[in-house]
Amino acid sequence: MQLITIEVNGYDDKWIKQRLTGVVDRHKLTDVWKESGITKNYEYGILTNEIYQEWSGMKASQYKEFKGLRKESLRDNMTDIEVTLADLGEIATRELVKTHKPYGLKENREMAKRGGKIAKNTRDNLEKELGKSVISKDNALNYSYIDNEKLIEDKKSKKK
Repeated sequence: MQLITIEVNGYDDKWIKQRLTGVVDRHKLTDVWKESGITKNYEYGILTNEIYQEWSGMKASQYKEFKGLRKESLRDNMTDIEVTLADLGEIATRELVKTHKPYGLKENREMAKRGGKIAKNTRDNLEKELGKSVISKDNALNYSYIDNEKLIEDKKSKKK
């Protein structure tokens, strides 16, 4: 059912596949964190922010503000490159945690920073080759707000 909702909202098949893969990868990371002594919601938030801060230069809340989002999902409004970098940071963190076996918030924070740094290195390399930033203020569905009401521009109807 969610896939249908996503398609109606204007996402293409490539983006949908990438996003669903990211959801699975995120669950794998949180499972590894649980085994490493992370149990509180705020700890997951701290670790996620470490990953984001390293690769994007922004915490998740700052990134949402940068994109002009209010309550919408940040990941659902990233470009495919941004989603890939977020996923890479999380996958790298997961593998570092599995290999180095940290325990508790302090040790897992270091792994999150290292995982985010791997994504940052990838970002830097890509941006050097492209000659421009891959971090975009654009959100996936081109939201605009008028008097606190969200309006969505349907990308599919724009293509016609």
